Amino acid sequence: PIRTAVRKVLVGMEPFPAGVFDRRWNLVDANAAMGMFIEGVPESLLSPKLNVLRVSLHPGGLASRIINLGEWRAHLLGRLRREIAVTADAGLMELYEELAAYPCEDPEPHVDNEVVVPIRIRHHDHELAFFSTVATFGTPADITVDELSIESFFPADEATTAYLAATRADGPAPA
Repeated sequence: PIRTAVRKVLVGMEPFPAGVFDRRWNLVDANAAMGMFIEGVPESLLSPKLNVLRVSLHPGGLASRIINLGEWRAHLLGRLRREIAVTADAGLMELYEELAAYPCEDPEPHVDNEVVVPIRIRHHDHELAFFSTVATFGTPADITVDELSIESFFPADEATTAYLAATRADGPAPA
């Protein structure tokens, strides 16, 4: 029943992107709209497990299309640092070291206290802006459910809202 409910949440979010990831940030499930984030990403970053942080910050991944890469990178690394502080998870520590070593020419502001940090990406000839929310399960009956989070991306401006509405109405995203 939980997987069915999660799938309904993902589909219900469309045309807005949403995905489910595990405690190590590996993608477990996603809706069709998440495709805009992985479009053009090399297969080597998508398998065997698509790690959403790696795909986001790797220079061959989404990072090449993130307009505010420095700010977004600082936000993601800050989230990861906070998780490591709470869990002391060696796998997350390794992931942090890998991600922190990726090149980034943009300035990285201190964003640990920011409530919302939008991600701005190029998709075809459009600039899209999103803010995200993360939902977790509060009282799971299954440890694997406890380790899942749903991240939903909402339009941060009217241009992104209009673009996504056109995508939903017309099928594939406008080029």
